[in-house]
Amino acid sequence: MKKWLAVLLLVPTFAFAAGGEYPNDHADIDLTDQASLQRGAQTFMNYCLGCHQMQYQRYQRTFQDIGVPDELGDKYLRFTGEKVSDYITSTMPEDDSATWFGAAPPDLTLVARVRGADWIYTYLRTFYVDESRPFGVNNLAFPNAGMPHVLQDLQGTPRLATEMKMIDGDMKEVSVGLRTDGDGKLTTEEYDETILDLVNFLEYTGEPSRLQSENIGKGVLIFILIFFVFAYLLKKDYWKDVKK
Repeated sequence: MKKWLAVLLLVPTFAFAAGGEYPNDHADIDLTDQASLQRGAQTFMNYCLGCHQMQYQRYQRTFQDIGVPDELGDKYLRFTGEKVSDYITSTMPEDDSATWFGAAPPDLTLVARVRGADWIYTYLRTFYVDESRPFGVNNLAFPNAGMPHVLQDLQGTPRLATEMKMIDGDMKEVSVGLRTDGDGKLTTEEYDETILDLVNFLEYTGEPSRLQSENIGKGVLIFILIFFVFAYLLKKDYWKDVKK
């Protein structure tokens, strides 16, 4: 956990800075998939919470919503010594981080609502080696991003794949995507799934009551439909007598 405290820091623009024109990949999230939410929560707590926090989300509410008993949540998801009833906050002093890096790392409670699930999914999968950058990496979705590639040990070392192509009569080297060196703990498919789980969790924290709200909305629509049928039949029966 400690080794990520330093590498997760320089990210003040992660949630709010404007992105480039790189096309977003679709994040096929499913808020009903509790196993995915649990895996996403574990990734967040292990790789992101060292610097970022979720100051509007409580541990206890999170554990209940994603189906994690408190004792398991305390063992695998709560590392900061806070109470289960506390908000999910980082142990990094905000004043110190602002002094060291110019601004405190942003809170990520609402990042999915601000940036969108597709953007986050694309962003976390498009880092590549760029020795000219301070952390030695750049990003296709967010050029010149100030964030290091904190998940590189999972993905492996990603590099731009290039080919020589004829453009306007000249042979030019152009990017044709990203390839990893194969030195990561996960395969490409497994890494994409890990990022999808993380995005799923971030989507949940952006609106924890979304599923409940959708269910209430469906119930209201069903009630309105049934009420409309009875109202129509009543109106029809009433006007039948009036016309006579």
